[in-house]
Amino acid sequence: MSTPGTVYLVGAGPGDPGLLTVRGLEILRSADAVVFDSLAPQKLLSEARADAKMIDAGKRRGNHRMSQDEINAELINLSRAGESVCRLKGGDPFVFGRGGEEASALREAGLPWEVVPGITSPIAAPAYAGIPITQRGMASSFTVVTGSEDPNQPDSLIDWEALAKVGGTLAFVMAWKSMPKIVESLIANGITPETPAALVQWGTTAAQKSVTGRVDEIVDLGIAAGVGAPVILIVGEVSSLREQLSWFDTRPLFGRRVLITRARSQASRLADKLEAHGAETVQVPAIEVLPVEDFSELDSVVGKLAEYDWITFTSSNGVQKLWDRIVAAGLDARAFASAKIAAVGPSTARALGSVGLTADLVPDNFDAESLMERFAALDVAPKHVLFPRSEIGRESLIEGLREMGADVDPVTAYRTVISDASAQDAIEAYADGIDITTFTSSSSVENLVKLLDGDVTQINESLVACIGPITAETAQANGIEVNVMAEEQTIDGLVDAILNSLKTGAAVE
Repeated sequence: MSTPGTVYLVGAGPGDPGLLTVRGLEILRSADAVVFDSLAPQKLLSEARADAKMIDAGKRRGNHRMSQDEINAELINLSRAGESVCRLKGGDPFVFGRGGEEASALREAGLPWEVVPGITSPIAAPAYAGIPITQRGMASSFTVVTGSEDPNQPDSLIDWEALAKVGGTLAFVMAWKSMPKIVESLIANGITPETPAALVQWGTTAAQKSVTGRVDEIVDLGIAAGVGAPVILIVGEVSSLREQLSWFDTRPLFGRRVLITRARSQASRLADKLEAHGAETVQVPAIEVLPVEDFSELDSVVGKLAEYDWITFTSSNGVQKLWDRIVAAGLDARAFASAKIAAVGPSTARALGSVGLTADLVPDNFDAESLMERFAALDVAPKHVLFPRSEIGRESLIEGLREMGADVDPVTAYRTVISDASAQDAIEAYADGIDITTFTSSSSVENLVKLLDGDVTQINESLVACIGPITAETAQANGIEVNVMAEEQTIDGLVDAILNSLKTGAAVE
């Protein structure tokens, strides 16, 4: 028999992927199998190993993919097979997460297990709504209660009379279905009807919705606002602080869904910037960056880098793919010793910096035309230039350098292709609603249009933001109405342009 694998009961937190603990992320990334709940964010699941077994054990009221006994049995079987298991549970495993039952089952089976606590929603959701669960002079304690027990049932484990008198803040989870009875019971047992209360739905996520009011009115206010499960009910004076302390849902892009068309390997920086301003990002990579099928041409120039006086990069992909072949040849940065390096913009310059190289020339405006102007202003014109690029790169820079008298060797360093797996994702993304569509290259425009079978209607129903004039021209040539164009052709410039469009009223409501 194989050595049993350890089952880690990992708290995934309340919804915001950034709230997973460092220890939890380490286990998620290394586990042989991941058994996850229905509320586990997709962004977290994507952190699992590509070859990990992904098992959906999602349980929601009235819709159980697996019973608790089936989940326990699955964990036991995986452990006995020698698999390390990340049991990814919403919130904290031991706060109404039935983690104790799973731990008991594993203990009875004689199998190894560990607990990795998570941030629990009764604390995090109100915090993201601007409601501190305790506050000096208002609440010196808080009580967390399951809302799944009917206050009118004789077998309830909750002492409702004592609960109404305990003081401090009351937090009810899994409470939506029973909320009218919960409120009725609290008032009947001594909570004053005027007590401030709040509802927080989908706390810590871009879909968060918060409602405040008197406890006797809170259910009706929630219904009027379209609130539903999953929701937390907060009862206590601290609920009145939301008006002063709200922060998460007041950010400029909160509640807006933004489509990112960059290659998946490059999308994270743009996604992080947008999410920092409250956006919900949807990644549908319209392009996929692949190595060339035949390295012979690329390897041949690696062996003669010393012959060039300039090496010109127009993308971080070109930097990385050329560097990969340099490393494969057993060389290092000294291979560039006799050449100067030009980068079209700061992201390309950063990619050079990541491999220990510094760009000698970066234009003020980050496009091929500006790079040509900088070359033209040099005291000594380029003579022999290497130009690593994609197989569909623009010719303008090559032509301009040749007109200056330079001998230019364009070499295909990588391929950009349509990501076939993204077609259905693109259709579903627009069906669910996209507020802002972002384009960072001409190829991402053309490929998204192809993914949508040439129908740009839904793209035009969103705010369209392009990173620069070339990308915008491509979009317009494909029938797309461009609403926003970055002044500075960088990720930061694109995000700033989107934010400025909100201030001037250009954003789609």
